[in-house]
Amino acid sequence: MAKKLTRVAKLQFVAGKSKPGPELAGLGIDMVGFTREFNDATRDRGDDIVPVVITAYSDRSYSFVLKTSPASNMLLKAAGIKKGASKAPGEIVGSVTEEQLKEIAEYKLDDLNTNSIEAAVSMLKGTAKNMGISVEETQVAQSETNMKGDKNE
Repeated sequence: MAKKLTRVAKLQFVAGKSKPGPELAGLGIDMVGFTREFNDATRDRGDDIVPVVITAYSDRSYSFVLKTSPASNMLLKAAGIKKGASKAPGEIVGSVTEEQLKEIAEYKLDDLNTNSIEAAVSMLKGTAKNMGISVEETQVAQSETNMKGDKNE
């Protein structure tokens, strides 16, 4: 007989530092077992925030899927700032390079709704803009833009 699904929850914890608490108590799962497994699985991810999708069953068992860190957290870390702009996009509080965006896009590609690095970078540019983080084009990207502009003239 199949287990009866009771709830699916999307939560976020700091990697390797999950502990039993009210957010887990509401799921009706073995909290100590979950925190032990989660912490073991995420210990190598430093102090990143790790989203997790937990599927709880009626017999107190569970399964979970780890996701990649939120793009906003990764952009803050790459820009070296603690929080985004309060009046974005007009206010600029930090900057990232195209290369940093590409690295983040490659890391997050599994959790995004695209298979293209270029599309993922474009999504991240929009997120960065809405956080008040400017994107600095690298010399290679600038020269490619100039080359495209020269052909049109």
